[in-house]
Amino acid sequence: MRKANCYLAVFPSLILHTIVLCRLVSLMWLALTVKSQKKIIRRLNFMTKLLLKLFVPNYAETQNGTVRQHVGKLSGVVGIVLNTLLAVAKIAIGLLFGVMSALADGINNLTDCGSNVISLVSFKLAGKKADKDHPYGHQRIEYVSAMVVGVIVAVLALQLARDSIDKIISPTASEFSWWTVGVLGASIVVKLWMFLFNRKLGNTYGSELLKATATDSLSDSCATLGVLASVIVAKYTGFVYLDGIVGLAGAVLIGVAGVGILRDTMSKLLGKAPDKEVVDAIYNRIMQFDGVKGIHDLEVHNYGPNKFYASVHVEVDAAVDVMTSHELVDNIERDFAEHTDVTLVIHMDPIVVGDPVLDGYRKEVKQIVAQLDERFGVHDFRMVKGPQRINLIFDVAVTFDCAMSDGELRNYLQSKVAELHPNVYVVATVDRQSCEYTSQEN
Repeated sequence: MRKANCYLAVFPSLILHTIVLCRLVSLMWLALTVKSQKKIIRRLNFMTKLLLKLFVPNYAETQNGTVRQHVGKLSGVVGIVLNTLLAVAKIAIGLLFGVMSALADGINNLTDCGSNVISLVSFKLAGKKADKDHPYGHQRIEYVSAMVVGVIVAVLALQLARDSIDKIISPTASEFSWWTVGVLGASIVVKLWMFLFNRKLGNTYGSELLKATATDSLSDSCATLGVLASVIVAKYTGFVYLDGIVGLAGAVLIGVAGVGILRDTMSKLLGKAPDKEVVDAIYNRIMQFDGVKGIHDLEVHNYGPNKFYASVHVEVDAAVDVMTSHELVDNIERDFAEHTDVTLVIHMDPIVVGDPVLDGYRKEVKQIVAQLDERFGVHDFRMVKGPQRINLIFDVAVTFDCAMSDGELRNYLQSKVAELHPNVYVVATVDRQSCEYTSQEN
């Protein structure tokens, strides 16, 4: 009972000092002018460019596999060296002066070294050429490695949270030292640069692993900033609970970052839909070829950073000689192989062009489908005339969130067409895959 009352008595003080800490951290950054902030970031980015020029031949070739491998190696080596130095310094400070949050921060840096080793190995493996067992290459190893980094970060967060809670329950005063302030301040600067360094590399070379490493570095920088602020506040207020509070806040921050890394990388491994920019680029490049009337059933598969395999149905005029259309398809595939990072396989679909009766039916059906949802499309439209009725055969592409079942959709289309043409029968195939990447026939 006495222990509970003690916790209740200290609770308002916990809230007050936490607010003071947050305010102090924000003021430390706001004390710098916007111009000063930009200047600092510009200088930090300059170091990144310098390292690329010195250690990565042809670094401007962002799609080159060999260049990506060198970039990954550079990031890993830089991370191992800097994280080792930071870990040794912080652990020493934590043991010498009893600063729990600094000790935990140092262990975090030591764990980051392991992540950097994983990064080095993964980029080496990702650079291996395709073989009979892995015909699509080894680039997905980067996603696996990023997921491992995410797991490490999440486990670290749980460990740090447990130790911080123990520190709050059983607080002990830490010995203040300007050595602690100096080491933590230097760590913040180093980790901020590592964040900018890996973010720049990740965005430039399209690496989820480097982006994950950047996120981890930013979390470390914020956590260390909190540790520094707690050391200073505790010095002048004597509030012994603050060390544990900051450690717990850092654990939450690190945990959120770890979960974010896991979510993003697992999504890619499970077959996340490609970015709209990628799909639009493929669509626009195909449509620029004379003779292409439309495309549909575009499927894009991601086998690693900047490694795409795609299949698509390309519509051509049925009246054109089949060999001429086949040459057109070959030219498109060859163009993608030579000028993009997409390996494209095309299925040629001949369609009737210029038939006024067919065009009229197609226009009406497209209008009926568009009334349901403008995202829905129609393709592979054919007309077969029989002695008693006319069959309209086509595929209707709908989104995954379409509430109507396939049967309900077919019945709906049949009823709407029958209202206009009683002797016309609809034979529709419902396509629920990637209809948003389907172009409607001209």
